[in-house]
Amino acid sequence: MKKDLAAALTAASRAPEVDLARASLLIARIETPGLDPEPYIARLDEMGRAARQVIDECQSAAGALSPERCVGALNDYLFETLGFEGNNDRYEDPRNSCLNEVLDRRTGIPLTLSVVYVEVARRAGLQLEGVNFPGHFLVRCSEMSASHPLVIDPFHGGAVLSEHQCRMLLRTHVGSEIAFSPSLLAPATPHEVLLRMLSNLKRVYVHMRSFPQARDVTDLLLALTPSSLGELRDRGLLAYHMNDHTAALRDLQAYLTLSSMSEADRAEQEDLEQVWEHVKTLRRRVASLN
Repeated sequence: MKKDLAAALTAASRAPEVDLARASLLIARIETPGLDPEPYIARLDEMGRAARQVIDECQSAAGALSPERCVGALNDYLFETLGFEGNNDRYEDPRNSCLNEVLDRRTGIPLTLSVVYVEVARRAGLQLEGVNFPGHFLVRCSEMSASHPLVIDPFHGGAVLSEHQCRMLLRTHVGSEIAFSPSLLAPATPHEVLLRMLSNLKRVYVHMRSFPQARDVTDLLLALTPSSLGELRDRGLLAYHMNDHTAALRDLQAYLTLSSMSEADRAEQEDLEQVWEHVKTLRRRVASLN
């Protein structure tokens, strides 16, 4: 089942036209094995048709609609009529990263609410794109000038953000670690969206000490990014915490071997030393079982 899920997600992410909603629903099978995506795809289709009707009604009343007015009409439908909202109370709930749960409960985190926003907008005839903004996923309207994008925050009711507000948002979430640049507002690829969705789930599961689920998610991350040494290391460490000594030793030894082929800075060197200590412990434990 796990291999089937990894194969299905990999195939979905490599398709010429990635169906982000279907790929997101595949990820949701981590929480809900056997999830049928079709009812949720049908719901998004219906939401798109309803949003299109709201936008058309606004256009009939006001004439030609600017992107701002289109976004305002979409906001009214999603956040006022349907009641979608950011889940501030239970932000770390893994269901917030599962598209089916977000559609059922009408609440989620910035990333999954943005996926809903973009998918409904696309079905309503609006071209919007996700933005892989550090610490807080956003949406942008591609109909605006590339130098002055219309930046939208679905987590906060579809608020349209100025550059100053984007700078403040960056400072809130990452401090001074990253300097603001317009490149941070570039459109995210579907592959980047899926990786971030998986990374969010992995972080939540690790925080909950739900190591089996975290390892399942890491398997998916490695399926999408096979060359990621960090994910290989993390899968080994998760196996270590689960007392799966053979799997931990396999992954951590592979990590050390591959890492030795490139130069490491001080922090990376310290990490390698810690992993090496784990490997020595694992070797002793595995040997004692033989």
